[in-house]
Amino acid sequence: MAKIKVKNANFIKLPIFSNYPHGDLGVGEIKKNIPFAIKKFYFINHMFDPKTIRGRHAHKKLQQALFCINGSFELHLDDGYKKQRILMNDPSSGVFLGAKLWRVMKKFSRDCVILVLAGDYYKKNDYIRDYESFLRYVKNKTK
Repeated sequence: MAKIKVKNANFIKLPIFSNYPHGDLGVGEIKKNIPFAIKKFYFINHMFDPKTIRGRHAHKKLQQALFCINGSFELHLDDGYKKQRILMNDPSSGVFLGAKLWRVMKKFSRDCVILVLAGDYYKKNDYIRDYESFLRYVKNKTK
């Protein structure tokens, strides 16, 4: 597993317990594997259009953990200074997404299922949906 080069992000590795042929069990625990209390979760699937792009935003404060629990996709991260592309294709390897981190998801396999764990409820004002606004926000917050 490569290192994450952007700020406000880290890999999360979950233990997997295999019980062949009855399946695998992946386990994550709050404050142990997941570095925040989960207040919301959601999943994304059925992205059948190969040109689908998701994300294209950052959060001012929200912390999330992102897992590709089936299939694969590309996660593009940008902290305003560095950019990184991560292939998400292992259900036991997630990515912690901290605040002030632009994210774009694309190149989804037809069977892709993404699980997102969030440390807070939906707050419209926490979103930064314009890339240029994101860059200004990051530069202003680091002075």
